[in-house]
Amino acid sequence: MPTLPAWTRRRRTWLIATAAVLAALAVGMHHDKDEATPASRTPPLADAPDAPPSPDGIALADALAAAVRTPSAALAWGGPRTGQEPTLSARVVDYRIQARLDPVRHTIDGQQQLTWRNRSAREVRAVYLHLYLNAFEGEGSTFMTEKRQGFSFRSDVDSDEGGWGRMELRQVQQAGRAVPWHFVHPDGGPKSDRTVVRLDLPQAVPPGGSTTLDIAFFDQLPRVVARTGYYGSFHLVGQWFPKMAVLELPGERGATEPRWNAHEFHLHSEFYADFGAYDVTLDVPEGYVVGATGEEQGAPRKENGRSIHRFTQGDVHDFAWTADKRTAEPLAGRWTFPGSPEVTIKVLAPPEYAHTREAVLKATQDALSWYSKAFGPYPYRTVTAVVPPFNADEAGGMEYPTFFTTDAVSDASPGTLGRHELDFVTIHEFGHGYFYGILASNEFEEPMLDEGMNEYSNQRMLSAAGRRLTLSTGLMQRLGLTPSLDLFDMERLASLGDPPDGLGGNAWHRYSSGSYGSVYARTATVMRSLELQLGSEVMDRALKVYYQRWKFRHPSVADLREVLAEVSGKPALVAQVFDTHVYAAARVDDRIEKLESEAVRPPLGLYGSQAAEWTAEQRSAWLSGQRKAWKKAHPEAKDDDSGPLPYRTTVSLRRRGAAQPQTLVVKFADGSEERVVWDDQTRWKRFSWVKPVKAVSAELDPLRTQRLDVSFADNSRRLEADARGTRRLLNDLGAALMSFLALLSAL
Repeated sequence: MPTLPAWTRRRRTWLIATAAVLAALAVGMHHDKDEATPASRTPPLADAPDAPPSPDGIALADALAAAVRTPSAALAWGGPRTGQEPTLSARVVDYRIQARLDPVRHTIDGQQQLTWRNRSAREVRAVYLHLYLNAFEGEGSTFMTEKRQGFSFRSDVDSDEGGWGRMELRQVQQAGRAVPWHFVHPDGGPKSDRTVVRLDLPQAVPPGGSTTLDIAFFDQLPRVVARTGYYGSFHLVGQWFPKMAVLELPGERGATEPRWNAHEFHLHSEFYADFGAYDVTLDVPEGYVVGATGEEQGAPRKENGRSIHRFTQGDVHDFAWTADKRTAEPLAGRWTFPGSPEVTIKVLAPPEYAHTREAVLKATQDALSWYSKAFGPYPYRTVTAVVPPFNADEAGGMEYPTFFTTDAVSDASPGTLGRHELDFVTIHEFGHGYFYGILASNEFEEPMLDEGMNEYSNQRMLSAAGRRLTLSTGLMQRLGLTPSLDLFDMERLASLGDPPDGLGGNAWHRYSSGSYGSVYARTATVMRSLELQLGSEVMDRALKVYYQRWKFRHPSVADLREVLAEVSGKPALVAQVFDTHVYAAARVDDRIEKLESEAVRPPLGLYGSQAAEWTAEQRSAWLSGQRKAWKKAHPEAKDDDSGPLPYRTTVSLRRRGAAQPQTLVVKFADGSEERVVWDDQTRWKRFSWVKPVKAVSAELDPLRTQRLDVSFADNSRRLEADARGTRRLLNDLGAALMSFLALLSAL
């Protein structure tokens, strides 16, 4: 595993080597029509001057900030929301945005009025904005630099000529005065990255005060690469406006002093923002179907061949939208639940995937019901689900408040792998509305709280409905082959091995892209393991308490840990799980090395007051007589299982990974059993019993609670040979082969 200094050296070497050829990095980039021709351009350099120190000295969150160990204060983020407040969240920001889409050039002209409230007890003279779209402006961004260093993003769509994207700040004013800005690099990324900007305010914001910034900005959307962009007439517009960073206060997510949480846009990170209200006006050509975060305010206004739509939504921390002239007839649905407003669901899909609309609607309704019961009533009035068009796959599988994109599958027939994929992605992206959306954890620093906990919840929902991963395609079904896999077994298979990073690590400082990806399955597996040890009813209560206590408040990993410990009444167990898998990374591999059951014969030697010798010949004769008498008294008994002598049964256990609580069950020929717990830090353990009968079998973790154990096959032994283990192994191999063939037939 490379250390951070080695990783940093590699990045610095790459930057020095490519400093002369970095493109599209000048601060004052202009509209395409005003730019010089390619032949006359000179590549901008990466060695832009460092920004001067912040005028108020408020620090930025550490570049390696990750899993928080200290629980947040009881009154963090204003304390738990009781439902009696005038708004769902303690709103910090207010956005009023007007945006005009040019669908031919794939550009957006925007005007934004941003009002921000200073929650701290300090005067604030500088604020930070995220310009996420600049991740796609060229190879010099942090996002693209990490991609070039060997990390990968999903299907790894490449940006090429004409497909880059960017966001340009054209003007920022505070109370009519120009606001200067400086690009900063909180995580030590390349100076050519322009995803975080600091605004030095002409007028300080006093404690408890607010300020309003008037911002003119321009977007060039990229060809869909990751989470946002265009393909043909389809436009998914995400992370498209200058967005305020979060000022965290002491007692919030481990902060001890006020600090700005404003990380660069990394390849493997998503987002974190304050709650607020959005009022957004979208100006698009007539004929384009629009879907967006929040509720549309009346019918769109028609002006000069264009449609002007207005959407509003309070108590969210982001806003995204889509516009496409190829959209098939939108499918609308309704959903109701006690404690929730009536919800309008809208499904948007291109003609080639119009057949999936009903399935997406059904999965969304099912998810609304399950999440509302499992956590708490859905608090908004709308959900919009978008199916991306063919060849725009990277626009799929992305979440925003009240708005998400799902998958595009050609075969959505019930019982097929495609249908399972469509259902799962729809449920997964809706579920983010609770973890990313309402709980609003920090996806930069603690992705397991969103991606991992959501994955775990998705599989709980589907498993409760009796769903399994169906690996059959149309061809397989016609052949009568319908292999399937338990959903949590699937997550377990994706989690095994020797993990290089703890689950609580941040999104980008990881050994590999695979290590980041393991956050999904490994969190689901760890939480499933904890559920099996605590009991499903206890886990149900804990998740409800976690949601009710931390909704609209940005919880940390430590806050989740504390709720689990409190509700379960087993703080030591919860702490052990978090110390082993969240704050650290450890392999789990316990096994039964040996099972023995031997008759206890009288020992040879000198015994009695006369020190008479007990010889082997005497013992043999005595044993022969004892056996004859015993057989006469027990004519039906099997010699292999019992006899005139007691048996000493010994089980030897071996540990080649992290210490985890383990239960050992030993079964005996008379139907009795012995049950012991191995719960210490030793690397091996030996247990022994003397009983009238032999042992039949020994099994470690019979309920399979330690889901990360590398192999369940070595967790059990039988005293006598038994073909059932071999048959089970062959069945598993056969199922794996069928799964592989099913996947091949789906290609």
